[in-house]
Amino acid sequence: MALLCVIAFQAAYLPQNSPRKVYSFMRMLLVVLLAAAAACSAPSAADGEPVRQGAPNTDYQPAFEGQTRALAQNTNVTIEHEVIASGLDHPWAIAFLPDGAMLVTERAGRMRVLGRDGALSAPVAGVPAVDARGQGGLLDVVVSPNFATDRLVFWTFSEPLEGEANATSVARGRLSADGARLEDVQVIFRQHPGWASRGHFGSRIVFDGTGAMFVALGDRQQNEPRELAQDNSTHIGKVVRINIDGSVPADNPFVGQAGVRPEIWSSGHRNIQGADLHPETGALWTLEHGPRGGDELNLTLPGRNYGWPVISYGIEYRGGAINAGITQQEGMEQPNYYWDPVIAPGDMEFYRGDLFPWRGDILIAGLDTQSLVRVRLDGDRVAGEERFELRLGRIRDVAAAPDGALWIVTDEDDGRVIRLTPRG
Repeated sequence: MALLCVIAFQAAYLPQNSPRKVYSFMRMLLVVLLAAAAACSAPSAADGEPVRQGAPNTDYQPAFEGQTRALAQNTNVTIEHEVIASGLDHPWAIAFLPDGAMLVTERAGRMRVLGRDGALSAPVAGVPAVDARGQGGLLDVVVSPNFATDRLVFWTFSEPLEGEANATSVARGRLSADGARLEDVQVIFRQHPGWASRGHFGSRIVFDGTGAMFVALGDRQQNEPRELAQDNSTHIGKVVRINIDGSVPADNPFVGQAGVRPEIWSSGHRNIQGADLHPETGALWTLEHGPRGGDELNLTLPGRNYGWPVISYGIEYRGGAINAGITQQEGMEQPNYYWDPVIAPGDMEFYRGDLFPWRGDILIAGLDTQSLVRVRLDGDRVAGEERFELRLGRIRDVAAAPDGALWIVTDEDDGRVIRLTPRG
């Protein structure tokens, strides 16, 4: 059994730039040995003990008790999975349609309909060109709250611009009755300025319940543009709020201020890839990748500055402190919670279902950790954390279906759509 565990973990972490035949074989072996590998995963911490994780990258001290390394709060749920679709090219997001089907985006630039029977459609026509390099491509997708009547679909993508530049953009279109094409497609927002970069595009879309939407934008993964996360004349490293036609809501926090982009909701973000509204308060919460350490969960309020890259609880990937290791500064918000070492978060969602005993908790997709992370809040503080090491692949998106089941996508060459349910 120990040997099987070693093989399975080697397969899980084999670099994707390995020779394709070796990589494919090892990934297949991982699937075959998944059950055996699960037996050697670290046991969950007992209630009242910190969640088990690796050593921190820094000796930084949190700003308040419970800001990191929360106590384990186990619900003793065993998760079963069913692969619904496979063979996707780095799927990024899913969105449920009223008839029980769903839309699935592939980073390469394809959007497909996944039927209730598990059948994948041909690529939906009408998606504009994407710059599918590095982390870029076709990203988030959501359907209008009024989809039953307007059939509007919204998505984010890395839009190719002049030269090597690109930007995170938002488009919308009307899905035809047969689901085969998007009509009346228009780009309603473009991140400014564009940048020649292959990383940190963000990006999630969240409707705010008033007819507007939040869009999360990254810092573009380079030293020069990341400084612009503190420059409100740009959209770099920001959350923006726009109407569904791309216009600016009159009650945005910076409307009418000279030299400030009126779309901006909040600033000082690194690379947000998870966002949702609190089911009771309606407040926006976001989840962003930190550097080496310092993944952040934030209650994201209007007009606030969340500090990047001036303050951080992580360090540079190449080593060395960020801005002399400053973790707190007046006028900059502290994360409600942070992880060091990182969990490499994808999407997050407040669970609103009843199938799992987690109503109101935050569920987080883990990429390199290949895990599902559950966080329980007490007000705006984290009261407990639980981790499920699923080892099904790099989990990019997590979404709860109307019946309470969880659906995830794995961001890999042979990406899959998987349904999760509790055993028993």
